Amino acid sequence: MRKSTIAVLIVIAGLAAAPATAQETKPIQLSLWDPVQIHKNTTSVKGFRFNLLYGVNDNMTGVDIGLVNRTTGRLAAFQIGFVGMTGELRGWQLNLVNISNGATAGLQGPDAVYNSAVTMTGGVQIGLVNRAESFSGLQLGLINVTDTLDGLQIALLNVVGSREKWKYLPIVSWSF
Repeated sequence: MRKSTIAVLIVIAGLAAAPATAQETKPIQLSLWDPVQIHKNTTSVKGFRFNLLYGVNDNMTGVDIGLVNRTTGRLAAFQIGFVGMTGELRGWQLNLVNISNGATAGLQGPDAVYNSAVTMTGGVQIGLVNRAESFSGLQLGLINVTDTLDGLQIALLNVVGSREKWKYLPIVSWSF
């Protein structure tokens, strides 16, 4: 019995110490500060990730909690913290600062100070300042800024940069 227990522990230790590959996916990630985390930042997480100070992974699916959460690829998750950064978003970012540097479909906010997306299609941004290069959906805030709009903006100041007329509008701006 004792030998079999030792053998199982050796196998488990060997699996845990195996090097991560770019395509590897793990069910859990715990991070103090990248690179002080269980798995390398090239690993994807499908499950739960907790970043005490700052964590980085390739892709994240599931629940993402921490002070600063960064995903270099795709975030298909519920993310909560102070700062959330991702390559592309298919989920909900609930941080004070939400940044998506790729295709975005989902929700940023509602308690955000700043929301930023490159291209948002079918999404919602709710925060003090909302920014997108190309936006389709609803922006609700104090200041909303986009280059192109296919949707509705509600704020004290709404800006649609591509317009020749009515580029700056108070309260409501729309384009369908």
